[in-house]
Amino acid sequence: MQEEFIELREPTPVLYSKKCRAVSLLLKLFLQYGSAAATFIAWYIYDFFIALLTLVLAFILMGIIRSKLRNSVIPSSQREYHYNDKEIADWFSAKELCYETLESL
Repeated sequence: MQEEFIELREPTPVLYSKKCRAVSLLLKLFLQYGSAAATFIAWYIYDFFIALLTLVLAFILMGIIRSKLRNSVIPSSQREYHYNDKEIADWFSAKELCYETLESL
Protein backbone atom coordinates (compact mmCIF):
# COMPACT_ATOMS: atom_id res chain seq x y z
CA MET A 1 0.00 0.00 0.00
CA GLN A 2 1.37 3.34 -1.02
CA GLU A 3 1.22 6.06 1.57
CA GLU A 4 0.87 9.61 0.37
CA PHE A 5 1.68 12.40 2.75
CA ILE A 6 0.35 15.88 2.40
CA GLU A 7 3.14 18.40 2.81
CA LEU A 8 2.56 20.83 5.61
CA ARG A 9 2.26 24.44 4.61
CA GLU A 10 4.52 26.83 6.40
CA PRO A 11 2.27 29.64 7.66
CA THR A 12 2.75 33.22 6.55
CA PRO A 13 5.19 34.84 8.99
CA VAL A 14 3.84 37.20 11.61
CA LEU A 15 5.59 40.57 11.82
CA TYR A 16 6.07 41.87 15.34
CA SER A 17 7.91 45.18 15.05
CA LYS A 18 6.27 48.35 13.81
CA LYS A 19 9.09 48.95 11.35
CA CYS A 20 8.57 45.57 9.69
CA ARG A 21 4.80 46.05 9.51
CA ALA A 22 5.27 49.52 8.00
CA VAL A 23 7.65 48.16 5.35
CA SER A 24 5.22 45.36 4.59
CA LEU A 25 2.34 47.84 4.28
CA LEU A 26 4.31 50.07 1.91
CA LEU A 27 5.29 47.09 -0.22
CA LYS A 28 1.69 45.88 -0.30
CA LEU A 29 0.46 49.33 -1.37
CA PHE A 30 3.14 49.48 -4.05
CA LEU A 31 2.14 46.09 -5.43
CA GLN A 32 -1.57 46.89 -5.36
CA TYR A 33 -1.68 50.50 -6.50
CA GLY A 34 1.61 51.06 -8.34
CA SER A 35 0.03 50.54 -11.75
CA ALA A 36 -2.82 52.94 -11.05
CA ALA A 37 -0.48 55.58 -9.63
CA ALA A 38 1.80 55.42 -12.68
CA THR A 39 -1.25 55.68 -14.94
CA PHE A 40 -2.68 58.72 -13.16
CA ILE A 41 0.70 60.46 -13.18
CA ALA A 42 1.11 59.82 -16.90
CA TRP A 43 -2.44 61.03 -17.52
CA TYR A 44 -1.81 64.21 -15.54
CA ILE A 45 1.54 64.99 -17.17
CA TYR A 46 0.97 63.79 -20.72
CA ASP A 47 -2.19 62.49 -22.32
CA PHE A 48 -4.93 59.90 -22.04
CA PHE A 49 -3.40 57.63 -24.71
CA ILE A 50 0.02 57.73 -23.08
CA ALA A 51 -1.72 56.85 -19.80
CA LEU A 52 -3.31 53.79 -21.40
CA LEU A 53 0.07 52.61 -22.66
CA THR A 54 1.54 53.29 -19.23
CA LEU A 55 -1.23 51.21 -17.65
CA VAL A 56 -0.43 48.22 -19.86
CA LEU A 57 3.31 48.56 -19.28
CA ALA A 58 2.90 49.06 -15.53
CA PHE A 59 0.57 46.05 -15.32
CA ILE A 60 3.21 43.86 -16.99
CA LEU A 61 6.04 45.24 -14.85
CA MET A 62 4.08 44.81 -11.62
CA GLY A 63 3.35 41.21 -12.57
CA ILE A 64 7.06 40.58 -13.09
CA ILE A 65 7.99 42.29 -9.81
CA ARG A 66 5.28 40.38 -7.94
CA SER A 67 6.40 37.02 -9.31
CA LYS A 68 10.08 37.74 -8.58
CA LEU A 69 9.28 38.69 -4.99
CA ARG A 70 7.04 35.66 -4.59
CA ASN A 71 9.56 33.18 -5.99
CA SER A 72 12.46 34.62 -4.02
CA VAL A 73 10.99 34.22 -0.52
CA ILE A 74 8.23 31.60 -0.52
CA PRO A 75 9.48 28.02 -0.02
CA SER A 76 9.59 26.00 -3.23
CA SER A 77 7.18 23.37 -1.90
CA GLN A 78 4.48 26.03 -1.48
CA ARG A 79 4.81 28.02 -4.70
CA GLU A 80 1.81 26.41 -6.35
CA TYR A 81 -0.53 27.97 -3.80
CA HIS A 82 -2.11 31.37 -4.39
CA TYR A 83 -0.79 34.30 -2.37
CA ASN A 84 -2.23 37.79 -2.33
CA ASP A 85 -0.17 40.98 -2.20
CA LYS A 86 -0.31 41.25 1.59
CA GLU A 87 1.03 37.73 2.05
CA ILE A 88 3.81 38.30 -0.50
CA ALA A 89 4.78 41.53 1.29
CA ASP A 90 4.73 39.77 4.68
CA TRP A 91 6.89 36.91 3.41
CA PHE A 92 9.36 39.31 1.82
CA SER A 93 9.56 41.55 4.87
CA ALA A 94 10.04 38.62 7.23
CA LYS A 95 12.58 36.71 5.15
CA GLU A 96 14.65 39.50 3.60
CA LEU A 97 14.30 42.62 5.73
CA CYS A 98 13.28 41.66 9.27
CA TYR A 99 14.98 38.34 9.82
CA GLU A 100 16.51 39.44 13.11
CA THR A 101 13.06 39.58 14.69
CA LEU A 102 12.40 35.95 13.78
CA GLU A 103 15.65 34.77 15.34
CA SER A 104 14.97 36.51 18.65
CA LEU A 105 11.68 34.66 19.21
